Amino acid sequence: MYSLRILGAGLAVAGILGLAACAAVSPAPSSRYPTLDGKAPLVIGHRGASGYLPEHTIEAYKRAIELGADFIEPDVVATKDSELVVRHEPNITATTDVSTRPEFASRKTTRMVDGIAETGWFTTDMTLAELKTLRAKQPMAERDQSHNGRYAVPTLREVLDLARSESARTGRTIGVYPETKHPTYHVNAGLMLEDRLLRLLAEYGYTAKNSPVIVQSFEVGNLKYLRSKTQLRLVQLIDGDGVDAQGRVTLAAPSDRPYDFTVAKDSRSFPDLLTPAGLREVKTYADGIGPWKAYLVPARQIDANNDGKPDDLNGDGVIDERDRVQLPPTSVVRDAHAAGLFVHPFTFRNEAKRLASDFRGDAAAEYRKYFEMGVDGVFSDFPDTAVAARGR
Repeated sequence: MYSLRILGAGLAVAGILGLAACAAVSPAPSSRYPTLDGKAPLVIGHRGASGYLPEHTIEAYKRAIELGADFIEPDVVATKDSELVVRHEPNITATTDVSTRPEFASRKTTRMVDGIAETGWFTTDMTLAELKTLRAKQPMAERDQSHNGRYAVPTLREVLDLARSESARTGRTIGVYPETKHPTYHVNAGLMLEDRLLRLLAEYGYTAKNSPVIVQSFEVGNLKYLRSKTQLRLVQLIDGDGVDAQGRVTLAAPSDRPYDFTVAKDSRSFPDLLTPAGLREVKTYADGIGPWKAYLVPARQIDANNDGKPDDLNGDGVIDERDRVQLPPTSVVRDAHAAGLFVHPFTFRNEAKRLASDFRGDAAAEYRKYFEMGVDGVFSDFPDTAVAARGR
């Protein structure tokens, strides 16, 4: 993994550089929302417009831009021949048609990803040329499947080219928000992502804090390493496993802590990074946080008849988010802003089953609540809804 020497250097450089508010590629200033920099919150096309089209495809990114997204978000993984491509995971079983391709049947294998055994097909076992023969598919069964098999797996370079060409076409700067996926996995595969990523971004002139690029990670060590190499804005992602009946985020591997903490036998978990002390530490190497939205507004289940079972509030026979009632917001946004960090929570989706009962199926109402809390941006599968709720 990243040596203590490198991590220490990253920390020192971060202290020199300091932190800046999320300034570039923002909508016009607005006094409506209490964001860190006083500007309107960003809309980030999560994996593109992934609510409408298969995620992480050029077509999904282009749709997100057409729908008004300020940034598009590519998840970055590596191929066997060291090319940076865009997939949600190195395991591409759920997001491509690889399982139907007889020529790749022998590539099915089991690999350890963040300490968990996964079986399937992996980008790290395939060349770019081989990946380019595959086609993307929609991994969420309840979403439109009619575009399956139509779109290729893009390289990160192709996504950067799209952002540049669409910026020229639309007259507005389209930002790119790459996530380094499973950094420890890639190091162990001999395909460390960070230097390759920075070299590619530098080709496009993206090296400064005001560049239209934000780099994110669930791990800490690689962000500290990146801070030692670049002034680009960095974001610490904060994960969780689930939510209990009282609205508390539950923790289970591998979503309980940054995986490099697990490797280093560091007992701290993701919630520890959200304490005031944890946020001050994050400030030494990152510019913002990307927390799961459950950390910002808890939502609990109701058991009015005390039978030990959650009440089916909408009477549809299924217990989901629609049967939770939101509690008051936590102090995370306020504490992060006090530490000088912007806040970009994930993931906002339109489906009614993913909205707490308070919103009565109105996704725009959820966005408005978080905007009024002062979040500085949102990761959205449906960027048009986010843009409309923001009011442009």
